[in-house]
Amino acid sequence: MFVLLVTGCSGKKAVTENNPNAYKVGLVFDVGGRGDKSFNDSAYNGLEQAKQKLGIQFDYIEPSGEGADREAALRQMAADPDVKLIIGVGLLFTDDITAIAREFPDKKFACIDYNPQPGAEIPSNLSGITFEEKKGSFLVGALAALESKTGTIGFIGGMDSNIIRKFESGYIEGARYVKPEIEVITNFIGMTGSAFNDPAKGKELALGQYSRGADIIYQAAGASGMGVIEAARESNKLVICTDMDQSSLAPGRVLTSMTKAVDKAVFTTVGDAMNGKLQGGKQRVFGLDGRYTDYVWNSGNDKLIGQSVRERIESIRGDILGGKIKIQE
Repeated sequence: MFVLLVTGCSGKKAVTENNPNAYKVGLVFDVGGRGDKSFNDSAYNGLEQAKQKLGIQFDYIEPSGEGADREAALRQMAADPDVKLIIGVGLLFTDDITAIAREFPDKKFACIDYNPQPGAEIPSNLSGITFEEKKGSFLVGALAALESKTGTIGFIGGMDSNIIRKFESGYIEGARYVKPEIEVITNFIGMTGSAFNDPAKGKELALGQYSRGADIIYQAAGASGMGVIEAARESNKLVICTDMDQSSLAPGRVLTSMTKAVDKAVFTTVGDAMNGKLQGGKQRVFGLDGRYTDYVWNSGNDKLIGQSVRERIESIRGDILGGKIKIQE
């Protein structure tokens, strides 16, 4: 087994071993690519699970720079006669993958964090994968407010967009649900996709928030969140991470992570596509039910979260699922 790397107009492509009898999937990463310890890595893990358990083969492309060649990368995958399912990782793929899906009606497509305009028609061969990030953020907002010693917490988002605004608003609503007087400082790194790949800016903003009294910062910033984690280490403060459990990156400094099980969603979507059951033409929600959207509580952070706080957060989670607490996504 080997990996062959080739460079072209669409960034870096990795080609897995050739097995003509295997179902083949093509994946195009978001800005930051593999190694972001977050969103992209989780999607890749989902493909690895599908390879091990379902016997698929897959190729992937890492767009260069700020990801301006997303459309070319998607087209390259769609033009490959062996690729049956093409996955775009991230909301910035929405318009391009919609157009390519219409151009290649015999291919199957899926997009993580698919974000079409309200009322827009979704092609029948495209499955839009979404998560209940606002509800998950509500939970970690409540957790941050309950654990804060200063009465001030922070939020740092990557690209200022409606999806990242859901993280921010859910976090603030959850914090104020348990402590109406809590102060929340917020910042966004930028207005373009490059905001998800600027750890230096993330660190700068985090250090500023910590200096203003925040003792816990929630980052929803992709690879830029690595800078926020570094600031937490340097300041001896706490950080809440996103997408994956990132406690290993700063042991004792990561209060929790608001997880979006991108890996599980990718695995499920691949399995559905293989069996002719892809839920195309609509957005599919992977939410709190089934813990596709969740928060981390395990041996890596249980000493940072008191038992009574853990029970309170689980109670809030139950109230959201039961409809007692209504959160508009």
